[in-house]
Amino acid sequence: MKLTHIARLKFFPFYLISLLPMPILYLISDVLYIIVYKVVSYREKVVRYNLVNAFPERTGYEINIIEKKFYHHLCDIAVEAIKTLTISEKEIKKRLIIRNPELLLDFQKKHQSILMYAAHQGNWEWLVYLPIYFQIPSYTFYKPLKNGYFNELFLTIRERFGVKCIAAKKGYRTIIRQKNENLSVMNCIIGDQSPKRKQAKIWKEFMNRETAFLTGAEKIADRTGPAVVFPNFRKIKRGHYELQFHIVEKTETSSIIDNYIKLLESSIRKSPELWLWSHKRWKLSS
Repeated sequence: MKLTHIARLKFFPFYLISLLPMPILYLISDVLYIIVYKVVSYREKVVRYNLVNAFPERTGYEINIIEKKFYHHLCDIAVEAIKTLTISEKEIKKRLIIRNPELLLDFQKKHQSILMYAAHQGNWEWLVYLPIYFQIPSYTFYKPLKNGYFNELFLTIRERFGVKCIAAKKGYRTIIRQKNENLSVMNCIIGDQSPKRKQAKIWKEFMNRETAFLTGAEKIADRTGPAVVFPNFRKIKRGHYELQFHIVEKTETSSIIDNYIKLLESSIRKSPELWLWSHKRWKLSS
C-alpha cells in the first residue's frame, strides 16, 4: 500500500530518507552508530550491565564485541524501519524469508486464531510484513508514544501493509471481543517487556537472573485458545533475515511463559547481538 499524499508531506524528511537505496541507508546507519555509540553513548551503562550479568562466563573483550555488534544492529533496525515507508512487497520477499510458513498456513486453513508471542529480537519491526505472507487479519499491541508526531509516524510505518495497531491498554478487551465474535485473527504481543510495579506479573529465571514477566499472554491463551507461536529471527546479512516459527505449548510440567522463556533464551545465546540490550529489562527486583 502506498502512502497517501498527506502522509508523504507530513513525514517528508523520513519519506525522503526511505527512498534511498539500502546501501546508502546502511552508510547512514554506520554514521548513526558512531553518534549513538561513540559520541552520545546511548544507554551504554545499561547495555554493559545487562550483558555482564547475562553472560558471566564471557571475558571483557567478548562482552565488548557483543556490545559493538548490538549497537550496529540497533542502528540497522532504525534505517530498516524507515525504509518500510516505501519498500515494495517484491523487495520485502527478497529480504525476509519465512522458513516454515506451513505452520501458520495450517492454522489459517483451520480458521484458528494465532497469538504471536514475540520479543525484541532480530528485527521485530519487520513482523508488520506478515500480512504479505498470510491472509489473516493482523493486530499488534503497542504503547503509544508521548510525542504525537512520532507516534503517528510509527503507526504509519506499522500499519502500511495491513497490520492494525491497538493501544496495549485496550488489548485484552480487543482479544475478548474477537473471541466473542468468532473471528480468526493473528495478534502480536511483545513478551519481554518489563512490567510496571502494579501490573500482574510472575517471576522466572531468565538469562541468569530472576525476571518479572507479564502474565497477560498466558491468560489470553487460556481464555481464548489461540495457537501460540514464537517468531525467531536469524540475521543472514545486513537487511536480510530468516524467520522461523515455533509453537509454544503448555505441558503438564511447564507453562506457556516457561516455554517462551526457553525459546527466547536459546535464541539470545545463539545471536546475543540481536536482542535489545538497551531495554531496562531488569529494573524490577523480586
